[in-house]
Amino acid sequence: MSDRAELRLVGPGGEPVDLARTLASHGFADLPPLRLDEAANTLELTFPLSRGAWTVRVSLGRRGYAAIEPLGKPLGRDRDRVLAVVAHVLRLDEDLSPFYELAAADPALDWVTSGAGRMLRSPTVFEDVVKTICTTNCAWSGTLRMVGALVEYLGPEDRAAGRHAFPTPEAMAEADESFYRDVARAGYRGAYLRTLAASVADGSLDLEELAASNSPDLPDDEVVERLLALPGVGPYAAAHIMMLLGRYSRLIFDSWTRPTYAEVTGARKRVADRTIERRFRRYGRYAGLAFWLVLTRSWVGEEGLAARASAPG
Repeated sequence: MSDRAELRLVGPGGEPVDLARTLASHGFADLPPLRLDEAANTLELTFPLSRGAWTVRVSLGRRGYAAIEPLGKPLGRDRDRVLAVVAHVLRLDEDLSPFYELAAADPALDWVTSGAGRMLRSPTVFEDVVKTICTTNCAWSGTLRMVGALVEYLGPEDRAAGRHAFPTPEAMAEADESFYRDVARAGYRGAYLRTLAASVADGSLDLEELAASNSPDLPDDEVVERLLALPGVGPYAAAHIMMLLGRYSRLIFDSWTRPTYAEVTGARKRVADRTIERRFRRYGRYAGLAFWLVLTRSWVGEEGLAARASAPG
């Protein structure tokens, strides 16, 4: 197709990027407005731009490149802006070469140096925070229902593709209580989501500045404090959001990660959190990323989708 574009699969430090590992890096790849086809190694995503929304398919292209194909209207004069969003989602601006230097000396993680470790992220921090809140204290089916309703009923539409993007903070703030109660069925989270959206919409809360790429000098400890002050964000959610912010110093401990670590390491009983933290202390600011990759090594392959579906996010 003549309107196809390409993005080079290489990081800022010259390190390789494994597209399949990036697309399946965590469970949000299965949440609207994303559509992951693991067998075909493709990801379809819809996102807003100034004149509506765009939908593209990301797939393996020629060697060393990802192919970007518009599914609705052609790229046209918005080509560079669309590609910039896709590159952001794939985290192509993040230099993981320092992490790879550490992992290369670890037999349990030397495999990642072929290009694993990029955590798929949303176009905005706001979207990732909302989705994380929707994973708390519920089954994955509940998360799918809540996020699906937000996208379908509140998100801007790409009419050419028949898809919706994630809603803006303004749209979520304007939705009334009955929407969150009866349509999204968000339960107690409804009030949290409305409050969060209103704070972002009126400018009193800037979530985007929390990303490591936007504020590299902002200490992780301060970011954690700010996250824990948000409605609906506790220790698990804060650690998960930190990972998506590109801040990997915290390990995600929950009812999935703890038993999964025991399983993949062959431990006969639960391993104490402090013991796990000592194991990954050598990775410093990448400790949480190293822990996550140990847990998710099997996520690419025949059993990948089933394994990922059992995880919280």
